[in-house]
Amino acid sequence: MAKKPVNRHERLDRRITLRDLHILSFVARSGSMAKAALQLSTSQSVVSVAIANLEASLGVRLLERSAKGVEPTIYATTLLMRSRIAFDELHQALMDIERLEDSATGEIRVACSEFLSGGFISEVINGFTERYPKIVCQVTDADATSVEFHQLHERTVDLMVARIPAAFSKGDLAAEVLFDDPHVVVTGAGNPLARRRNVTLADLTTQNWILPASLVVREVLEEAFGTKGLAVPDGRIISSCVLMRNHLLATGRFVTVLPSSVLQYNASQWALRALPIELRTKPRPIAAILLKNRSISPPVQLFLEHLRQRASAHRRRGQSTMI
Repeated sequence: MAKKPVNRHERLDRRITLRDLHILSFVARSGSMAKAALQLSTSQSVVSVAIANLEASLGVRLLERSAKGVEPTIYATTLLMRSRIAFDELHQALMDIERLEDSATGEIRVACSEFLSGGFISEVINGFTERYPKIVCQVTDADATSVEFHQLHERTVDLMVARIPAAFSKGDLAAEVLFDDPHVVVTGAGNPLARRRNVTLADLTTQNWILPASLVVREVLEEAFGTKGLAVPDGRIISSCVLMRNHLLATGRFVTVLPSSVLQYNASQWALRALPIELRTKPRPIAAILLKNRSISPPVQLFLEHLRQRASAHRRRGQSTMI
């Protein structure tokens, strides 16, 4: 068969099926169309049609025929060498899919604020990894100064667990409320206010405040003090580091606001006390936040289910109130 002058890009557009390549590989190994048909449990005519289709699509002769059988031409040898790579990659892809289908293996990437990673999320991760030891959990800090949730949009994380800010706009995000986690005013056991039965917001204006660099906390304080006609106290120390705040609160010299869950996990270790004052502010619940219309891998789905279970247990313990 004479070689046809076919444009290379036109060849790629022509129909070359994996089935025909598979048949060609059997013919080349067996040296006979009849033997290849027997090995493939098909008819010799099916094999002949497959080879003819390939030769027509490529415009080259793939087999040299003789009385002894057939031998692959240089074109067939080149095609089969490349197709072996393609079949191997396809095999690897199928193995990858099988691993993905095994939901008990894989990786999840979670972003959350430090106050959550130091308490509730640590409890979640501990239970999850005990149940699914083959799933790797990568936990990163969420940007406490942003309401844009850029880590989700940049797809560097699979989901975020965060407090929903007042300015939250759903857009392409989906938020599933887990529980409410109200803020409480906290100080060390050595602070004189910790021994009082009645404390007012006015009493707090003269205290040494530790203020976190959090938009949500600023909203809470502005709302709480604003309803009483008071200005938000200036922060003597500005830090979102929970560990640093715990150290400083333990001295008895400072006050701050903490989510009730943080107090739950840190009160006994650092001798922290919640002051007898209620911040009457709009609830800003903790939620699992994901991108809409983004496929969720089996490991992430398992994590979400476990997260819901732990949030439900958290509510039942009465540590926070569901909204």
